[in-house]
Amino acid sequence: MENMTYWNEEEQQERETRQEAEQPQTEKPVQKSAKKKKSNAAVLAQRIGLCVLSLLVSVLIFAFSGMAIICYGPSEAARDLFVVSVMETSAAKFLAHLYFSEEEVEAILADNAVQETQEVTDEALVEMPQEDAQDFDLNGLEIVDVKGSTFKGKMMIVNDPSRVYVAAPPSFGADVAGMRVAEMVERDGAIAGVNAGGFADEGGMGLGGQPLGIVIQGGELVYGSRSASSSVIGFDAENRLIVGQMTGEQALERGLRDAVSFGPVLVVNGEPAEVNGTGGGLNPRTAIGQRKDGAVLILVIDGRQAHSIGATYNDLVDVMLQFGAINAANLDGGSSSLMIYENEIITTCASLYGPRKVPTAILVK
Repeated sequence: MENMTYWNEEEQQERETRQEAEQPQTEKPVQKSAKKKKSNAAVLAQRIGLCVLSLLVSVLIFAFSGMAIICYGPSEAARDLFVVSVMETSAAKFLAHLYFSEEEVEAILADNAVQETQEVTDEALVEMPQEDAQDFDLNGLEIVDVKGSTFKGKMMIVNDPSRVYVAAPPSFGADVAGMRVAEMVERDGAIAGVNAGGFADEGGMGLGGQPLGIVIQGGELVYGSRSASSSVIGFDAENRLIVGQMTGEQALERGLRDAVSFGPVLVVNGEPAEVNGTGGGLNPRTAIGQRKDGAVLILVIDGRQAHSIGATYNDLVDVMLQFGAINAANLDGGSSSLMIYENEIITTCASLYGPRKVPTAILVK
């Protein structure tokens, strides 16, 4: 029995020795297989990367070739529309300069613009609504779909102009961030709102806190110069929409209670603005007007979307006249354009990053 035990133990030791000697031989194929899998994955990733890169290069070549055809092709109208459209943006102006010199771009812009008018709103032409007027609901607010050959949008009709006012963040400045329209609507408990005046936005990277021109709230100039002239859009103490070129001092002398600066003026005293060429590019737009009966017209056009490329200033003039505007002006547009009603965005914002922060908004209380 002792010999049997001895040989069993010896046999067991030999078996363990053989297993230890054989172990590296079984691990080597596994390691080799793992390395092979890693190598295959790397090759696959490289091939996918090359395919994506090739696709991007092809898209860029196609895009730049297409733009070159537009710019140098037989249609001057298409060329002008392209140049004016990109020059109205904050971030894509460089595209026009890829194909044209500064002088050529300026010439195209001059040939396709709304002519500035020195005429200012005649208050006597606007008849304020009366509370006891028959067939006129002073509290009425209506939203109507609008569309044209290249655009779709919303027109908000507010019968009582006293409900419309300018809202703004607590402070302004180059290093100060603005507020989103939705934030101002919620803060004030307003029923509706749109973006309003322009702001410093170099390269599309502005913080939205530095307005262009003036800002008047509650009859006080809260931002801007009293002596510099700009295209002013605002309401006076009698709730009449006043549009036209004026200084901050002149705006205060006219009794404007709420105002911003932008433009151009689209309709003044019932007369449409004179428009050259394409009358602006195809872009998202925001505009405001007033009918003779005092009702306020607030328009937002979607743009840079599959369902709506955008509108020109000519389009805005036509829409405002169709809705009976006696005075109207263009507000800031592009990626800032949007309309909010009952705390919901009811238009399509063109910004890739969602609604932008802005220095002013037109709200409806």
